[in-house]
Amino acid sequence: MSSQRSQLRASLRPTPGSRPVEWVVSPDLTPYEKALAEMESRADRIAAGLGRERVWLIEHPPLYTAGTSAKPQDLRAARFPVHRAGRGGQFTYHGPGQRVAYVMLDLQRRRPDVRAYVAALEEWLIAALKALGVEGETREDRVGVWVRRPDKPKGPGGAMAEDKIAAIGVRVRRWTTWHGVALNVDPDLTHFSGIVPCGIAEAHYGVTSLADLGVAARMADVDAALRVAFEATFGQTVEVGARAPAAV
Repeated sequence: MSSQRSQLRASLRPTPGSRPVEWVVSPDLTPYEKALAEMESRADRIAAGLGRERVWLIEHPPLYTAGTSAKPQDLRAARFPVHRAGRGGQFTYHGPGQRVAYVMLDLQRRRPDVRAYVAALEEWLIAALKALGVEGETREDRVGVWVRRPDKPKGPGGAMAEDKIAAIGVRVRRWTTWHGVALNVDPDLTHFSGIVPCGIAEAHYGVTSLADLGVAARMADVDAALRVAFEATFGQTVEVGARAPAAV
């Protein structure tokens, strides 16, 4: 992790006595509209003190989402439905083989600091990737988690090629978080070609996945690594719904 981000590593664990975070894994592809509605409803309940914090792990059918900073020219070809997400960031792709984790936490009970929260999400992903045998890194000028690709053509001035393996896009309202992270496990990487992912167009910056890197991890393996790493950064979880969507 870069030096500036490492300074934000102060704990995002909850206040003593807090209930464990619900850990929900949906087994089927979840329509984006349904996910957005459920996320917003749960976030509102958390902010009102009526709902428990939750991490919701899902996969979407192929689609693009546009964050609040998305530029129209970065949509190269609308190969799939495009959704306005309301999160920070630019265009990204979601689809089968990508583990999306929607994170709904109460920062008032943790640390009301958005930059520290994003740094904690990065730390979470890097730890999970390490457990899977991949060295992920962050960059001061690029959000998300990246891997070095010495096997690919270098950029201007001999800069090493790098690929993004995990994206981050968050929204915080009344100090309650929603949206979250997307980790590429084994998606069809050609589906990213319809957009400029996260607005980064340089040829030596691309996208990758665990499968592309030669890591034969099942989604269940990824989920297990994510859960262990999440608890180390954010605190205890409890599984809810036995791999089925939980009611809001």
